[in-house]
Amino acid sequence: MAHTVVRDKPAVAAGPPKKAGRLPRAAVHHPWWFALPAVVVFAGFFLLPNLLNFYYPFTNWSSYHADIAFTGLDNFRTIADDGSLLRAIRTTLLYALLAALFQNGFGLVLALLLEDDSRFNRFFRAVFFLPVLISALATGYVFRALLDQDGAVNSVLGTDIPWLGSTTWTLVVVTLIHGWKWMGLAMLIYLAGLKGIPGDMLEAARMDGAGPWRTFWSVRWPMLAPAVTFNVTTALIGSMNTFDIVQATTAGGPAASTEVFNIYMFRIFGQGLYAQASAMSLILFLVVVAVAIPLVVGLRRREQTL
Repeated sequence: MAHTVVRDKPAVAAGPPKKAGRLPRAAVHHPWWFALPAVVVFAGFFLLPNLLNFYYPFTNWSSYHADIAFTGLDNFRTIADDGSLLRAIRTTLLYALLAALFQNGFGLVLALLLEDDSRFNRFFRAVFFLPVLISALATGYVFRALLDQDGAVNSVLGTDIPWLGSTTWTLVVVTLIHGWKWMGLAMLIYLAGLKGIPGDMLEAARMDGAGPWRTFWSVRWPMLAPAVTFNVTTALIGSMNTFDIVQATTAGGPAASTEVFNIYMFRIFGQGLYAQASAMSLILFLVVVAVAIPLVVGLRRREQTL
């Protein structure tokens, strides 16, 4: 009877185990070109226009010239000579200060009133945040209809007050509308700051006999410094770049008393003076930078001292 001899196969040296799911090097790709459409859109609609804004103010670009020629500082001299520059700077800074004051004041009061996590407070937090989601142009048109001399406000009060027709108080009224529009955002930031205050600090203040006002001023207010920095900075910069609310309510009137930078640029651009409008845009950029940098540095130092 024949016997079959089975020979052992020589052992093959096993290499390092391959990691599961790892592709061969040749199959690995880096498809950066997928980002090309986004880069093109960003460069074409944001980067290039902003770079050109540093060139066009020094030209004669307008609808009255066939060619664009370099003119130096002529546009800036025109703006300064007719008084538009100083008036726009004064109006814009005053608008920004008042709008930031109202926005932060309303937001802080709402945050303190709605701090407790009750169902009632959560509902009204959403209610007061709704204006942030509404179009600023729509907000302006609604208030323009309400504050008209024949509008609902005068009808309810039985008065005939030109709310949007006074060269003295109209700017204050428009900044109140701006503050109302954005107070919900400030409220949320202050609420987050209040929620971040350790409870043992508040308990220690109460045990030391501190009342609500002393607790707020000595404990809560210093702990809200980061929230104050964010809210004040964003409110000031945002209101310096305002356009839609002012355009919808007053369009810069009466007698240019609410003509901020962007309203002036819109009016001049509509007249075909494109280079002059670009010069005003460049000045606005420099003013925002000149205000924002010291503001942020000062508020950050305040955080460290508190």
